[in-house]
Amino acid sequence: MSGAGEGQDPVEGVEGVDVVDVPEEWKVVSSTEHFRARVITGVTDAVVMPDAEIVNRDYVTHPGSVAVVALDEGGRVLLIRQYRHPARRLLWELPAGLRDVEGEPLQAGAARELAEEAGYRAGTWHTLVDAFTSPGMTDERTRIFLARDVTPIPEGELDFVHRHEEADMPVVWIPLSDAVRRAMAGMIHNSQAVAGILAAYAASADGFASLRPADAPEA
Repeated sequence: MSGAGEGQDPVEGVEGVDVVDVPEEWKVVSSTEHFRARVITGVTDAVVMPDAEIVNRDYVTHPGSVAVVALDEGGRVLLIRQYRHPARRLLWELPAGLRDVEGEPLQAGAARELAEEAGYRAGTWHTLVDAFTSPGMTDERTRIFLARDVTPIPEGELDFVHRHEEADMPVVWIPLSDAVRRAMAGMIHNSQAVAGILAAYAASADGFASLRPADAPEA
């Protein structure tokens, strides 16, 4: 495989090439649905490649997700721990959930997850980062928000019942810098958590002034 040092210029050195993701859809000549579950669907598409060869691409359709990096006044980030059966691990994660309410704004869904999973609300919201969680195998896209001015919700206002994996889900606050260290050391693995923690740390350099508004459109 050739690299920039083997006769191939790096992208940033090619005039007229902008490093920004853009929509693109190659021709699909057939599509087969293998299963449909509560959240996901397994699909194989026969896709026409640029050289006209037709190849099969397997993937999972997903409704999408939201996640929240909640920071307190002391610069600590809120993490929850949840069992993830496919990974066979207890993972430290951000409060997060599916985009499963028709017509619900993404920020509203994120606020709901922060309340239900962690018992907090936030007064200040920004878009932190947008990502595809694993674009080689699923169309799931996630928006990770930064939430600040965080306060606990009084116990009497909480009516969400934790069940199954959420029944024993501890909540901790740790310094953002410590969360970065743990992510870089391979101690935190959840992709939303790693992306959100590192993005929040980077965005803190200018006091979060460069972040997009919470209702910024998804490209």
